[in-house]
Amino acid sequence: MTWLSVLVPVYNVAPYLEECLASVVQQLPADGGVQLLVLDDCSTDGSWALMQQLDRRWPGRLQLLQHARNGGLSAARNTMIDAATGDYLWFLDSDDKLLPGAIAGLQAIVRGHAPDVVLCDFAVWRERVRLKHRLRGEGHKRSFDGPAWQLVHDRAQLMAGMLGTGQLHAWSKISRRALWGDDRSGVRFPAGRYFEDMATMPLMALRAQSFYYETSPWVAYRQRDSSILASMSLRKALDQSAALLPLTQALAGQPEWQHAGLRLALAQQAARSLVGAMRHVCQSPDGTAALAEQLRQNFRAASPLTPEELARAYLQRGWWLRRRRFLRWFHATPTP
Repeated sequence: MTWLSVLVPVYNVAPYLEECLASVVQQLPADGGVQLLVLDDCSTDGSWALMQQLDRRWPGRLQLLQHARNGGLSAARNTMIDAATGDYLWFLDSDDKLLPGAIAGLQAIVRGHAPDVVLCDFAVWRERVRLKHRLRGEGHKRSFDGPAWQLVHDRAQLMAGMLGTGQLHAWSKISRRALWGDDRSGVRFPAGRYFEDMATMPLMALRAQSFYYETSPWVAYRQRDSSILASMSLRKALDQSAALLPLTQALAGQPEWQHAGLRLALAQQAARSLVGAMRHVCQSPDGTAALAEQLRQNFRAASPLTPEELARAYLQRGWWLRRRRFLRWFHATPTP
């Protein structure tokens, strides 16, 4: 029986791929039960040849897939969701790696509690670690704001805890495959869009009945200069500001919509998205007043709280800097 599928999308990551896959292969249980799916999305740097070489080195450990044409990260993940056979899915980016003990730790939780979603912490992985990185606590970053080491049956608390930290990446959340449904009526990553994790993972959580938060860092997240936030564009800014719209639409009329903690957490994440997107639009030579207004409209559509209500909530909690930053960027206008 396959209890876990680890899904690794590959696109032009030849310098990192072996270390990533080795971190999983070294943890595969002797009695099997873990499927390691690796999909090449038409790489041009030799990643596919390396995948085949590693498959020969580790016979029977990898299951290789390849797209006929490049479809992007969302399309690669969606293909692997459909090909997976494990009861649980764990997305792992091909330039990151699993830390020792991750799969064994997950297996113990699954056997003991059988939650719909398991959340874990992570470590930021840099080529050169400086003092400022250590002072930021990058060796252990929290991915969730909520109760740990216990099975919890509270969907609103799950989504509020995810949104509260702003750590919505797919690789820190292991989920039952059943939560994703089929490719017609289930949850899938939006093809051709940026900030796909933010748009997708809360929708998956909305289907869950239970969760378990493990505070151990199980994933080493490689910080690269080519990351999405390090190479922003106007298109990415628009996608960032709109990423939460599907969640807000899905929550409308649901009991969770009345959960005060979830409403505040969703409003705060909408504000983070607005600030990040507006900063780029206002600093870009191609930024316009019309684009800035679109970002404001996306915030209003995604947030359960109005700008005035969120500013008041910040004030009531003594979050002066958050309030100041939000209001500054909400009212910002690109300079010609």
